[in-house]
Amino acid sequence: MKHHFLLKTIALVFIFMVSIGTADARKKKEETKQDSLKASAFSGLKWRSIGPSFSSGRIADFAVNPNNFSEYYVAVASGHIWKTTNNGTTFEPVFDNHGVYSIGCITMDPTNTNVVWAGTGENNHQRALGYGNGVYKTLDGGKSWKNMGLKDSRQIGGILIDPRNSAVVYVAAEGSAWGPGEERGLYKTTDGGKTWEKVLNISENTGVANICFEPGNPDVLYAGAEQRRRRQFGKIGGGSESAFYKSTDAGKTWDKLTSGIPEVDKGGMAIAVSPVNPNNVYVMFEASNDKGGVYRSTDRGGSFSKVNDYFSSGQYYSELYCDPKDADKLYSVDTYTKFSTDGGKTWSNLSNNQRHVDDHALWIDPDNTMHFFIGGDGGIYESWDGGATYLFKTNLPVTQFYRVNADNTEPFYWVYGGTQDNNSVGGPSRNTNRGGVTSDEWVVTLGGDGFWQAIDPNNTNIVYSAYQYGNIYRYDKKSGERLKIQPTPRQNELTYRWNWDAPFILSKHAPTRLYIASNKVFKSDDRGNSWQVISEDITRNENRNQFPVMGKYWPADAVAKDVSTSQWGTAVVLAESHLKAGLLFVGTDDGVIQISDNDGKSWNKSTSFPGVPDYTFVSDIFPSNFNENVVFASFSNLKSDDFKPYLLKSSDKGATWVSIAGDLPKDQVVHSIVQDPVNENLLFAGTELGIYFTLDGGNHWMKLGSGLPDVAVRDITVQEREKDLVIATFGRGLYILDDYSALREIDQPKLDTHDALFFPVKDALMYVQEGSRYGTGAAYYKAENPEFGANFTYYIKELPESLKSKRLKLEKDLFKEGKPIPQPSREELQAEEREVTPYLVFDIKDNNGRTVRTLYEKASKGIHRTNWNLRYGSQSPVKVGKDQFDPTKESGDWMLALPGEYSVTMSMVEEGKLKPLTGPVVFNAVVLNNTSIPAIDRKEMVEFYDQVNDLYRVYAAASDFREELVKKTAFVQQALQQHSQAAMEMKNQAQLIKLQLDDLKFVFEGTPAKASWEEVPPEHMPLDGRFEAIAWTAWQSTSSPTETQNENYRILMEEFPPVLVKLKKI
Repeated sequence: MKHHFLLKTIALVFIFMVSIGTADARKKKEETKQDSLKASAFSGLKWRSIGPSFSSGRIADFAVNPNNFSEYYVAVASGHIWKTTNNGTTFEPVFDNHGVYSIGCITMDPTNTNVVWAGTGENNHQRALGYGNGVYKTLDGGKSWKNMGLKDSRQIGGILIDPRNSAVVYVAAEGSAWGPGEERGLYKTTDGGKTWEKVLNISENTGVANICFEPGNPDVLYAGAEQRRRRQFGKIGGGSESAFYKSTDAGKTWDKLTSGIPEVDKGGMAIAVSPVNPNNVYVMFEASNDKGGVYRSTDRGGSFSKVNDYFSSGQYYSELYCDPKDADKLYSVDTYTKFSTDGGKTWSNLSNNQRHVDDHALWIDPDNTMHFFIGGDGGIYESWDGGATYLFKTNLPVTQFYRVNADNTEPFYWVYGGTQDNNSVGGPSRNTNRGGVTSDEWVVTLGGDGFWQAIDPNNTNIVYSAYQYGNIYRYDKKSGERLKIQPTPRQNELTYRWNWDAPFILSKHAPTRLYIASNKVFKSDDRGNSWQVISEDITRNENRNQFPVMGKYWPADAVAKDVSTSQWGTAVVLAESHLKAGLLFVGTDDGVIQISDNDGKSWNKSTSFPGVPDYTFVSDIFPSNFNENVVFASFSNLKSDDFKPYLLKSSDKGATWVSIAGDLPKDQVVHSIVQDPVNENLLFAGTELGIYFTLDGGNHWMKLGSGLPDVAVRDITVQEREKDLVIATFGRGLYILDDYSALREIDQPKLDTHDALFFPVKDALMYVQEGSRYGTGAAYYKAENPEFGANFTYYIKELPESLKSKRLKLEKDLFKEGKPIPQPSREELQAEEREVTPYLVFDIKDNNGRTVRTLYEKASKGIHRTNWNLRYGSQSPVKVGKDQFDPTKESGDWMLALPGEYSVTMSMVEEGKLKPLTGPVVFNAVVLNNTSIPAIDRKEMVEFYDQVNDLYRVYAAASDFREELVKKTAFVQQALQQHSQAAMEMKNQAQLIKLQLDDLKFVFEGTPAKASWEEVPPEHMPLDGRFEAIAWTAWQSTSSPTETQNENYRILMEEFPPVLVKLKKI
């Protein structure tokens, strides 16, 4: 180009000023000591949470700092424990990886707020229930937790800490909702949890659901014991063993509270004592024979009288809260929380103004009772006016998802899911915004509890969603219209039995064909406008009353018998072969798999599966992507108190089955199973505590857990175009594993025979990232996007052993052998300290072999990822600073590179030598084409900005050199001023140099900015201003340079060289 000769001349003059580019610190990967095919070796494949948070999720309890109400912990029913120190502006998860996700209660030590106790296992017995593994304690404000025992208690109803002695703690152990167990009742520790004593024992079927102190006297305790059981086929919500108890000697002895309380079967045992007047004791329960309601005692439980017939649903709510200032005011959390101001005689609904229904937890400010937190199925709300208005905490992504699906929207697919009581929703998997996806970008496809969703592959505006019991709708995303399309009984036909989570699918073979199942299977070829029944009853169709519960058969008027359960004998899973149209599979809640090879004309029924107990719930079915005869099925026997993983495979269309559970953990129920569409031996299983994968068809399973908390994975889908794995978690929202295709390439022989590997690189989309919305505050939720640009997934088998590790290994061996251990010399220790840790070098070249960017990364064993953001590296000079040399620091960023083909190689720097490892691997940078006025010639555009960059490199060096001369001149002036014999001529000469440098500063930078630009009078445009006028566009746009930018460059080429000459003379 015409200016290159001049630029080279300028560069030679100032070559001493130019050094290597500045850099921003890159992300570092921690080293691992695991073998090549252990789960930890896959830590580089990290899950990404996409929320959403606009609907949040079910809250179980609060623990608020009594000295600072802006600090509190949130026990999430299925989403762990979160902490805020700023009244909910931000929340931090503090309990993600302890082998449990369901939390029933949380309590803060009133004498030491860094000590917090948590009871795991949600404190109710509703249909979608998580279980716990005991009681936990933190001593450091949630930074670390220790399991304190009671691991088989399954559900914890409450924890009390003696305010006089923190070592004394009481735990209400409800016990498993699904089976008998000895670890239930009321437990007490006097040594901070080292040992436990059961101080109130009822039976293997009855635990303690609620406990409370008498305010001001912690030796007096009240407890509500509750007998209940839920099974897959039904539920009993109470029994004769349910009762209220009182102890006046710190739990040594107990009296059953009977006076005024009817001797009938009871459930949903709530109890509370007024802190204003401890004489007032309130209990609430549901009961047979219409005896349930609210009862009040005014003599500390000596006798009770019924004050109202009202009671909440014991299987889901049943908590009473007394007002901290008014002895006659109390609250009952419920579908619509109620309050009474006359001791329970009358009840009114607390306002639900812009607030979700179904409440479970309440904290009332003891200083200002108009201020409270209320938590329910929709998250956390705060009110300062007694419930007239609410502030919703919008940044707690703990939604419980049942199902997930993904469409093929370009350029970024959308993810859809059905949630527990928070609608059916859909939102983008990513966007072009640097900040990520916000809640405003999500849509609600259907209200209520959400489940299965399907998206028309030819028109992604057509979405099928359903709420509970098969209420399926066709949603038009373009217009927002919804049309109900659920099949109804034909004339003279009985109503159908629909499951809570009734399944439906959209055929892969015909985009207008739908299937849906109740106790029968239905087919529609016109998007649900009409239906035909294609099966008879596909279940066992047995009477649930023939099965005993808690060892006996219960009458129809038993407490809450079968309330909030689906009708039993219903379809829960529905699938069609990916290879053959009309090859259908149905699984039921009573342990049946039905298969039709002719689109429902006939069905083959299976009710017995090897190793699986009879009547076990079929949790998922996945037909093979490779062989129409192969099908996978998972079973959940959770509601029989059986936590084993049941995962089977059939190679003959269900005629025979074999287990492929392999070495899956023996206490993790399997909810979902998916086969990779490329590698038939690569399977994924969603379990009660995470997701696992196998590379050998089911013999050996590994957890895929980097970035994912221990949480139930209810559903899995593969977005085939992007090679992404998308999962629905029951309590932490939706997660994506971006480009998991490396798993398709992995096998033990390959890893054993290669020191390093690159895995195929997906095409990188090239666009300018939009800036985030400004000024939204810390509470504004944004789900992060995947790293922009090209992501390189690589494998390192082993790392070179350092001098220090060699010495330590030798010393360890000698110590074991009882031999003398030589002490390292000063020179050896110095060599260890000076040894440079090996690091990786990624060399990225264009298709002409020219290096366009070099990346550096600390070396770690296993599978990892690094990223190129598709930008050229900045060549700005490095300024002298105090930072130590870091070989893994890189240059800063400049403009986007050209689209096209690139390659990357990986090397390792070891002992001062560059050792090639693997590559090159070829990939493409592809323009997104989302601009309205794209560059006419991108190559010409890049060449222009390259020229600008070359000029700026020299200009920046000159500017830095001028600043250095300013500092040196000031030093000389100060030295001359302090020297008594310094000649005035020398002082004047130094002052002249200072003034010349000041004049040059004006040329470089212009007049310093004042309070406003309006105060700066018109002046000659500084060189900095002209560079900025060009550089901002280069960073933020891919459009062709404007004429104004070309003119600025011409002026710079004219005005800068004379300035350089002046600087040289100085």
